Amino acid sequence: MAVVGIALSDCGRVDETTPYALHAQAARRALADSGLGREVVDGFASAGLGTLAPAEVAEYLGLRPTWVDSTSVGGSTWEVMAAHAADAIAAGHANAVLLVYGSTARADIKAGRRTSNLSFGARGPLQFEVPYGHTLISKYAMAARRHMHEYGTTLEQLASVAVQARANAAHNPDAMFRDPITVDDVLSGPVIADPFTKLHCCIRSDGGAAVLLAAEDYVRDCRTAPVWVLGTGEHVSHTTMSEWPDFTVSPAAVSGRLAFERAGVRPDEVDVAEIYDAFTYMTLVTLEDLGFCAKGEGGSFVEKGRLTLTGDLPVNTDGGGLSAQHPGMRGLFLLVEAVRQLRGDADERQVRRPGGRLPQLAVASGTGGWFCSSGTVVLGRG
Repeated sequence: MAVVGIALSDCGRVDETTPYALHAQAARRALADSGLGREVVDGFASAGLGTLAPAEVAEYLGLRPTWVDSTSVGGSTWEVMAAHAADAIAAGHANAVLLVYGSTARADIKAGRRTSNLSFGARGPLQFEVPYGHTLISKYAMAARRHMHEYGTTLEQLASVAVQARANAAHNPDAMFRDPITVDDVLSGPVIADPFTKLHCCIRSDGGAAVLLAAEDYVRDCRTAPVWVLGTGEHVSHTTMSEWPDFTVSPAAVSGRLAFERAGVRPDEVDVAEIYDAFTYMTLVTLEDLGFCAKGEGGSFVEKGRLTLTGDLPVNTDGGGLSAQHPGMRGLFLLVEAVRQLRGDADERQVRRPGGRLPQLAVASGTGGWFCSSGTVVLGRG
């Protein structure tokens, strides 16, 4: 099966709209990108919106799917959904599956429709941590500090992740922030949760995305070159921090291994990596756990521009959640950007490998919660 259509809705600062409208806009654009009609879509996946997601969103879009998925595991939701969709298509349970997401997170906070406090509920296992004030960012900060303690990872190395994401965003006209930043800019910013300053953290935006996957029989009818799903993996780790065996190992260590094994490729063959980056530490530790470098070597791996468009391993080529857009759950945006790079239609930010060739292999790896879940998808041109 292949990805045959991709699109983003309007992103960034989108005040006068609704999440449903962003879903619809992204879906229409993805179908137009594919050249297929809405009538071929018999599978639908959505999470994060509606009382009966995805039924409510499907109704809004005028779809009546016979295969649905509403898996919700945070930021990795969309990589996990892509894996489920690929399995359904392979089994003949669906012919064309549309994955859609949309959020007005920034506009909602600006208008006072919701609070920006990212603490979580006081029922179930989480009740034992809530009294201590654990917010989402503090959990990531604790994990980053542990990596620094264990392996000598430095604040400068973490900051370089944000600097390189911004350098990539400079070539993306749709990125929310494009002005260059330096390591000193990152380090001198206000502390949000030690060791993270403001620029270690993702931006808050509005936006939506859509991806259409289809069976091989549909590929010949599409207007774009197919990008094939070669291998997928998913894994859940913990929700309670005390149940996380090692703060320096993310669930991508399992989802990545499974995806690469099933794809029959190695990390060192990958040309482009799109990695969930709500915080700089996420990028660093996910690179380790996917096998791009050894455990503990992430700090040195991310130095010297290696993650930029002309680096050894271009990462988050659109600028990522740190600079381009982050409307809540960003996993679907990773798939869109990976496909763009493989199709060769990323315009100013198009990666070219040695000899000027287009990327042949890409990986998209999403992380959910506070390293609670991971989904990894390996994609290829041929």
